[in-house]
Amino acid sequence: MAGAAIPMWEPIELLHEGAEATVTAGRWMGKPAVLKMRRARGYRHPDLDRRLTRSRLSVEVRTLGRLQQSGFSSPSLFDCDIEESWILISRIDGRPLYEAISDGSIGNVSMEDIGALIRRLHEEDISHGDLTTHNILIDDSGNLSLIDFGLARVSPELEHMGLDLQVLNECLTASHSELEGAVDSMVRGYLEGGNDEAQDVVSRFEAIRGRVRYHG
Repeated sequence: MAGAAIPMWEPIELLHEGAEATVTAGRWMGKPAVLKMRRARGYRHPDLDRRLTRSRLSVEVRTLGRLQQSGFSSPSLFDCDIEESWILISRIDGRPLYEAISDGSIGNVSMEDIGALIRRLHEEDISHGDLTTHNILIDDSGNLSLIDFGLARVSPELEHMGLDLQVLNECLTASHSELEGAVDSMVRGYLEGGNDEAQDVVSRFEAIRGRVRYHG
């Protein structure tokens, strides 16, 4: 199983095997953990693939370290090997928001709460890059966390933060159309308690959404 040679790592089950990475759940030093091993992309030149993989992993490591220091609800970084293309992180309790919305068990969590969570991420000067309901976790107490920072950016431009909202907008519209007014509620939560920069991000999101509608 993936990562069997990593010291103190005990693989238990394969969670996901995709084109970009293999994700395995297990234990590291007795703690619940997740190992993500990036896979070589055969269609790329090997040197280019290695450079891109190292770059993405380096950014993910920096992102997790910054969020861990700030207390943001996201996985903790346990270990990594950039050259060997793997990262070992804590496993967070909860299940994807996608499932909770689909089976009606979302409880008292509102889209405003999700908007506020995204704003807090952006206040840490980080954009996510793949902000779908599969990458938002909700536990039994209704606590929210973000996972999978493989496409994150540190010190992102305004466009990248606006794109985070647009990606979630597209996800909510396509996969959760039963949630009436979900996007507007998410935006309200993003703006509530925010500063002028939050308004700038929402304005950029509205511009991006307008461009998509125009070209769609």
